[in-house]
Amino acid sequence: MSASHIPNLNTLRRGGGRGRFRSRGGGQPGDAGHGSHGAKDRVVQGTDNDASVSRLSAVNLGYLDDVFAPALTPPGMEVRRLPIINRGTYVRTTTIDHLVTRFLSAHPSYPKKQIISLGAGTDTRIFRLLSSPTYDASNLVYHEIDFSVNTSAKIKLIRAAPLIQRVLSSSSGDVEISPTNDALHSPSYHLHPLDLRSLPTSPVLPGLDPTLPTLLLSECCLVYLTPGEASSVVRHFTETIFPATTPVGLVLYEPIRPDDAFGRTMVANLATRGIQLQTLQEYASLEAQRRRLRELGLDRGQAAADVDFIWDRWVNEREKERVAGLEMLDEMEEWRLLARHYCVAWGWRDTPGGVFEGWREMEGQEE
Repeated sequence: MSASHIPNLNTLRRGGGRGRFRSRGGGQPGDAGHGSHGAKDRVVQGTDNDASVSRLSAVNLGYLDDVFAPALTPPGMEVRRLPIINRGTYVRTTTIDHLVTRFLSAHPSYPKKQIISLGAGTDTRIFRLLSSPTYDASNLVYHEIDFSVNTSAKIKLIRAAPLIQRVLSSSSGDVEISPTNDALHSPSYHLHPLDLRSLPTSPVLPGLDPTLPTLLLSECCLVYLTPGEASSVVRHFTETIFPATTPVGLVLYEPIRPDDAFGRTMVANLATRGIQLQTLQEYASLEAQRRRLRELGLDRGQAAADVDFIWDRWVNEREKERVAGLEMLDEMEEWRLLARHYCVAWGWRDTPGGVFEGWREMEGQEE
């Protein structure tokens, strides 16, 4: 399979006591769908379907264990992805899970921590964490921010999923859903309908605690904004919301290397769907991603690695054998090409020995 026949590569994007669901008043400013971005926003909003379909494909084939994936995939969208896409979904998901786990399990003097997922869509990570037997959900505050059309769709799927409702009720207590059905709030989980571009001028997000060690997640989200807009979103947290004494980290999953033959094909394939990756040229390499993190104030440490490197170096041999046995993957050259054009980058600010210190051993990845 030549590079020109690689499928659309955006498919790698992102997969207490007994409570009750009830409505609440109030809405959120900055709704998507209201404003001048129009058709481009609708294209970006639709990319979440790619993510949920890819996640479900990987789950159904045994790459990932995620009981919530079927409930958060829109009905009628079950599709078996190509083996290289399934493997890429596996590496992305398990890598970010590993970084999240290291963050949550670090430094017992900070038992309670906070995660903010940007452009989360139908991501299932919050429900996997809340149902994990190894983590105390009362020590987690999890926020998701996305266009209102996406948060509304997610709430609709949650309402139709008794399994998810039980997880939320048992771990988070009362769950309040807005009358417009696009916002959800509970002690552990907040779903905010908000256009990220309006975040710097919006009121403080309900439930956000500026004193908690916080991890920001962006899985192919900030890449859709201009470089200036993307930086403004991150700086809103690192410079405005969280004081300098609050430990903050950021994990990015994004495409890279747009200027070789494969990268040009990748960009062209996405352009046929009207998708523009606006930060791609600005942060086209691993070093550019590390520089970006430093410039955003995450100056205690930065690292980046492409998916090919992570598969080779982070996945142990036994797990590689298990994954390789799930499907026949003959086209190793195409897999390496694809895997070298996506990366995970992570950076943090913290005091020595703080909650992010465990990330230091994962620094120094190859260009």
